[in-house]
Amino acid sequence: MSTTNAEAGMRDWTDKATRERLEKDVAAVKSDIAALTDQITDALNTFANSTGKQARRGYHQARENVDSAIDDMSERGSAMMGAAQDAYGSIEETLEDAITQRPLATVGLALGIGFLIGAAWRR
Repeated sequence: MSTTNAEAGMRDWTDKATRERLEKDVAAVKSDIAALTDQITDALNTFANSTGKQARRGYHQARENVDSAIDDMSERGSAMMGAAQDAYGSIEETLEDAITQRPLATVGLALGIGFLIGAAWRR
């Protein structure tokens, strides 16, 4: 019987040691999982911040490009308007010169154009 008690005591001691070792292992795994979770959270936050910064940079760049294009079109429109005004002034001066140099021819031309418009209008 003493061997049975000794064997039972040995089994209890090994079971207790095994259980303690398993509890330590489980605690270590839990700690590793918690550390890994923190690392993943940090990585995701860094990625989100980086993505947000890149999106803001892209938005600002696109806005600058649009502003630049609008400024360029505005300058071109102003230049075209200036050129049209210069051409209008030139045509006006040419017509004034033609009217003052040949008043009878101008009146005849105006009558002819009026006649053609009237004839076309009747049809």
